[in-house]
Amino acid sequence: MTNSNPASPTPKRRCILVCQYRSCSRNGSEEVLTTFRSTVPPSVFVTGSDCMGQCGSGPTVRVMPDGTWYCQVKPDDVVAIVEQHLYAETPVENLLHPRFHPRPDTYHESSAGQS
Repeated sequence: MTNSNPASPTPKRRCILVCQYRSCSRNGSEEVLTTFRSTVPPSVFVTGSDCMGQCGSGPTVRVMPDGTWYCQVKPDDVVAIVEQHLYAETPVENLLHPRFHPRPDTYHESSAGQS
């Protein structure tokens, strides 16, 4: 893993939870967990978790203590999460779970037709 942010050589301590329950598991969460474990620096703890209650949008990944929820995470997304979120301190917008991280522009579009 190369550090894309020389100003932050070691990301702060975090815990990454990767759901390993039924629907997430069926959607490849075990491979997501394995990829995280082989990609994160030693300051980051990665573990599988029981159900996080987001079964329709898995695999679900939660970054703590940030309180960031990612949905439909694929193994190919792990490097972006590590480089952008852990090193650059910027969540990966296109993977954010809309239930926990609503986007104002999306909200306005979906509610614009409602009167």
